[in-house]
Amino acid sequence: MASNGARIKVSREPRRQLNNRAAWITVDDGATESECAVVDISPGGAKITTEVEFEVSDRLALTLLADHAKRYPCKVVWRRGKTYGLKFVTAEVEPVEPAAEPAGAT
Repeated sequence: MASNGARIKVSREPRRQLNNRAAWITVDDGATESECAVVDISPGGAKITTEVEFEVSDRLALTLLADHAKRYPCKVVWRRGKTYGLKFVTAEVEPVEPAAEPAGAT
């Protein structure tokens, strides 16, 4: 393959390696909590390992700090054994319909 020497830079999301840092996942609206390890994380999601099994498309919440109320809602997007890819999701907001004009209003 011939190359003219110019390289195309591929832009990727920044990733921060966490070296299996402990974190916690909750399912069932916080009813079930399990420990996991965060392998890496980016603004769009995280890669975790855990002993608990999830199916792709399951939803859960990820807590990165012990005794911290901040939970990140996630969706499982891929699975390889006990390693999972999570996508951070935001609550979907219903579009607001404009109020109808009252009858006879001009």
